[in-house]
Amino acid sequence: MGLAGRAILAVIVIGGWQWFTTAGWVDKFFFGQPSEIWNSLVDLFTKGTAFGTIWENLWVTMQEAIYGFALGTLVGVVLGILLGSNKYLSEVVGPYIRIVNSIPRIVLGSIFIVAFGLGVFPKVLLAAVLVFFVVFFNAFQGVREVDQNLVGNVRVLGASPLQVAIHVTIPRQ
Repeated sequence: MGLAGRAILAVIVIGGWQWFTTAGWVDKFFFGQPSEIWNSLVDLFTKGTAFGTIWENLWVTMQEAIYGFALGTLVGVVLGILLGSNKYLSEVVGPYIRIVNSIPRIVLGSIFIVAFGLGVFPKVLLAAVLVFFVVFFNAFQGVREVDQNLVGNVRVLGASPLQVAIHVTIPRQ
C-alpha cells in the first residue's frame, strides 16, 4: 500500500506540475515542464553537450571527487595525528582550524572559483575541504584518546615520535 501511495503521489505532483505550466498558471521559465526536463535528459544522454558526452563529464567529475577525497583524507589524517599528539601545536593552530571550519562550504566554493578559476583545481580543493574537517576531527580525537601510559612506556623504551605514531597512535588490525 505504501509503494502504491507513493506512486500515486508522484503522479499527482508531476502531473499537476505539467498541467499548471501548460495552462500558464505557473511560469515555464522559472518552473520548467516535466516533459521538457525529460526531453532534455534524453538529449543529454543521447547527444551529449558542447563539452562532450554525459559519460565523459561524469568521468571528469568522478576524478575530481576522488582526487579531493584523497587529498582531504591525507591532509586530515596527517594534521589530525600531528595536532593530536602535540599539545602546543594544537593550541596554536586549533583555533584557526575551527574558524575555517565555521565558514559555510558554499562560500568556500565561491572563493575557490574566484581565486582559481573554473578548472579542475578549485573543484578538487572544495572536495578536499569537505572531507578534511571530518577526517581531521576524527583523527585528532582518536589520537587524544590513546592511552597516555602506553605512550609514556613506549617513549621510555626509546621510541621516536614517528615510531610512537606508527606503533601506538595509529591502530592496526
